[in-house]
Amino acid sequence: MSNEDKYAQVFMDTFSVEREQLNDQFVYQCVPAWDSVGHMGLIAALEDAFDIMLETDDIIDFSGYAKGKETLAKYGVQF
Repeated sequence: MSNEDKYAQVFMDTFSVEREQLNDQFVYQCVPAWDSVGHMGLIAALEDAFDIMLETDDIIDFSGYAKGKETLAKYGVQF
């Protein structure tokens, strides 16, 4: 599975959305499940999937699907 697929799968599993919904407009609180609790679930799932540990500032700044790719790139995840 590619990193792109793995990344999308985490979002689909965490928020129960379809792949087609994942784009630049998919941002924090765009779906009811992406609240503060859902955000922490997403972060935990991404850390597990990519075997990384995000810094607090990056967790706070993780505001959307596209922004998340930029953030993970800082940890060596290539898309």
